[in-house]
Amino acid sequence: MTDSPHHERTLVLLRHAKAEPPTPDRPDVERPLAPRGRADAAAAGAWLARQGLLPDVVLCSAAVRTRQTWHDVQSGITGAPPESGPAGPAPAIRYEPDAYEAHPEDLLHLIRQVSPTATTVLLIAHNPGVSLLSELLDPVGAEPEGLRTGGLVVHRTAAPWAELSRGTARIEKRHTARG
Repeated sequence: MTDSPHHERTLVLLRHAKAEPPTPDRPDVERPLAPRGRADAAAAGAWLARQGLLPDVVLCSAAVRTRQTWHDVQSGITGAPPESGPAGPAPAIRYEPDAYEAHPEDLLHLIRQVSPTATTVLLIAHNPGVSLLSELLDPVGAEPEGLRTGGLVVHRTAAPWAELSRGTARIEKRHTARG
């Protein structure tokens, strides 16, 4: 196994953007994004486009706020300035009920199922699972307080998706999107 850059895979973890506060009459899974969250998610997409981090595969929790986050991230990516280059083919999107209220091991299991040909995967999920997954993949580099809403962390690995495990994907950069 070589460490040459073209064998590297990129995993982008994104905590959903700011959601509306919980209300007694609405299940948590149905909470929508707040207006600020929608702007932040679009800003996250624009940041991904500027970094050239265009996903081949998107794993997205099936909750309303994560779906809306992806929708706005996608418009942020495609609304990027033309000098950032073509957005390329549309990614494969998988809405995953198992990513809601998931433990980091559950999220890791979803990523391990990804096609070996995918080079960039975007996972949109919730705390604490998504922050704990980042910590699992890079115990040294992870932020102790975890991801904030709209927080992105970019992991790089030479391991195939199916072999991703503790300490195998170093953190390369992080960004908190604010629209």
